Amino acid sequence: MVSAGILFAPATVGLAPVHAAASAVAGLPDFSDMVDKVGPAVVNIRTTERLRMRDDGPDQDEMQEFFRRFFGGQMPTPRGPQAPRGGRRAVPQEQEVQRGVGSGFIISADGYVLTNAHVVAGADEVYVTLTDKREFKAKVLGSDVSTDVALLKIDGGKLPALTMGDPGKIRVGEWVIAIGSPFNLENTVTAGIISAKSRDTGEYLPLIQSDVAVNPGNSGGPLINMRGEVIGINSQIATLSGGYNGISFAVPIDEAMRVADQLKKSGKVTRGRIGVSVGEVSREVAESLGLKGARGAEVSQVEAGGPAAKAGLKPGDIIVKFNGTEIAKSSDLPRLVGNTTPNSKATVTVWRTGSLVDLPIVVAERESDQASAPGRGGERSKPKAEGAANALGFKVSDLTAAEKKKLGVAGGVKVDATEGAAAGAGLRQGDILLQLNNSAIVDAKQFAALVAKLDPKKPSVVLVRRGDTSQFVSLRPTAR
Repeated sequence: MVSAGILFAPATVGLAPVHAAASAVAGLPDFSDMVDKVGPAVVNIRTTERLRMRDDGPDQDEMQEFFRRFFGGQMPTPRGPQAPRGGRRAVPQEQEVQRGVGSGFIISADGYVLTNAHVVAGADEVYVTLTDKREFKAKVLGSDVSTDVALLKIDGGKLPALTMGDPGKIRVGEWVIAIGSPFNLENTVTAGIISAKSRDTGEYLPLIQSDVAVNPGNSGGPLINMRGEVIGINSQIATLSGGYNGISFAVPIDEAMRVADQLKKSGKVTRGRIGVSVGEVSREVAESLGLKGARGAEVSQVEAGGPAAKAGLKPGDIIVKFNGTEIAKSSDLPRLVGNTTPNSKATVTVWRTGSLVDLPIVVAERESDQASAPGRGGERSKPKAEGAANALGFKVSDLTAAEKKKLGVAGGVKVDATEGAAAGAGLRQGDILLQLNNSAIVDAKQFAALVAKLDPKKPSVVLVRRGDTSQFVSLRPTAR
């Protein structure tokens, strides 16, 4: 029978009885006992930021509307000395407002918590809430942008903790669950299967891909196997809309724990480097050079005076082993080198002119991507920006040539600090400003001149890049 373009078939196919389908459904996994066991160790993470409120900023009605739209509530009532309406407050007041919500999980009974670095990035305060509604103010021991891992500490004892699993033993197709706070809905459980292993989406991380529903707020929560063990930290989604599209990625827990151990000991992560740029080896190149199989990492550039140059590596060499470990693809090399202790000796095996050559090398230390170690109470040591903020509330600096190249931009400025309108809109240190109204931002000096010409009676828009996403944000300049 055909109706509305849909083909309806009998409930049996061939000789298979209908009760076979019912039997298959009955055999689906039941996660309830496991969730009861592991759920209490999964936490909600709430971050806040202190905003400086000034009487010379946007008027009260505008700020009330802003807080209603973006924070779902009323503007905090300033405390401290205030001037009459139309006057000026003697001292700028700080107000704490919520920045975002994420997830995390307890890894030890004495209060160590794992989450994503992007969950706590830029926060002034971090709060951890357990399923029994106990809330703790957390200290951020450190975070690592390269792996998107952060380690927190809360004051507590005999807390529920999760068991770590072995990501190396996972199989494509096996069932897994995620627990977290999507859209601030605490302790939400979603299930799915492992879709792929060792997905290359980052320099240092072969991520775990699954089809488990992961949405904003799930970041930092655990990916758990059927034995109740954590195999990953939910970190990214592939999406065009910002919502779940059936592809999510998790940081393998063994990699995350390796980072956490360093953060616990020193508050930062150190990585090795040898000073080469590498690319994939194609089948045609391998065949032409007599190399068995398309494997290894082809050296395209050697840093002058770097460890590789001193060891005698040359452009055109194909690195096939590092310290005896086979390099199957080029992305294997930075991971192996990065996990090597700086200043230690290693051996690089290269394929050169038809034969293998072993080259001793001393691994150097890679510069940190960011200041990993925060201050006490979750406060970070933020670079001090010189001078006062402009009428939009920004303190900015020029991008270096290397930063422009990395970002793929010709101009723009880097945000060093925010206050007033910029802080109120949620903009923060590290954001990149590319355009003001219809003018492309070239550098800090030109940006200051553009801001100085703005009409305080009219709103302006600034194009902000954060990570790989750019978005226009509307701001109203402050009269100066």
